[in-house]
Amino acid sequence: MTVSLDVRVVFEAHFAFVWRSLRRLGVRESDVDDAAQEVFVIVYRKRDEFEGRARLTTWLYGICFRVASDYQRRAHVRREVVTDEVPEASAEGLVPDGELAVEMRQARTLLDEALDTLDVDKRAVFVLYELDELPVDEIAARVSVPAATVYSRLKAARIAFDRAVQRIRIRLSHEARRQP
Repeated sequence: MTVSLDVRVVFEAHFAFVWRSLRRLGVRESDVDDAAQEVFVIVYRKRDEFEGRARLTTWLYGICFRVASDYQRRAHVRREVVTDEVPEASAEGLVPDGELAVEMRQARTLLDEALDTLDVDKRAVFVLYELDELPVDEIAARVSVPAATVYSRLKAARIAFDRAVQRIRIRLSHEARRQP
């Protein structure tokens, strides 16, 4: 039995979820809108295949996962390099001032760079567990793997993430010492 989906309703209710999922799965901010559009084109084409056995967000996350995976495979072809990013808004919707804005940008850059070292399977599990704070059983459902695989990927991702952060901090420390 399939569930009839109104794609407009799905888009309006879940665009932020799709955008955030794609971004956290490694799609660069400058490409997220295009990737999100691709997700909703797939939702439109496959809307009759959604059976409602899983939560809608689980089904959407699976599509996001595949789109992000395809994005990463195609990433080596990309020539665009984003150099300046607009500071993110604070919780009150205001742009942070001075040092706080710089610290937030640096922290975001460090996080993105460390996450970029993870393959998409490990990254998905790491982000869903560590950043989105989802339970393992829900992560397993979203990425369509057993809970034991989630635990295994999470352990490997934590090790790789910690190593990446250490390498990045060492590099930044060396770069800071070389500057006058």
